[in-house]
Amino acid sequence: MADNSNRPDSDKAPRPGLLQALQSTLAALFGIQSDSNRQRDFNRADPGQLIGVFVLVVIALVVGMIVLVNALLDAAPK
Repeated sequence: MADNSNRPDSDKAPRPGLLQALQSTLAALFGIQSDSNRQRDFNRADPGQLIGVFVLVVIALVVGMIVLVNALLDAAPK
């Protein structure tokens, strides 16, 4: 059996939930992620969940920007 004595207690601590993944993704995306939250994410968070949330947030930002630009172009005098 493998000796797990060198591993941090990340298995005992609960994994961050979906809301924490969203908050962490937004903070990292805008460059305001704290070091303690970044360490928490690297040690305990599910990478698949963080990647999935990141992809959804980026898609939402791109769609939002497209809608905003189209609305501004429609409102511009012709």
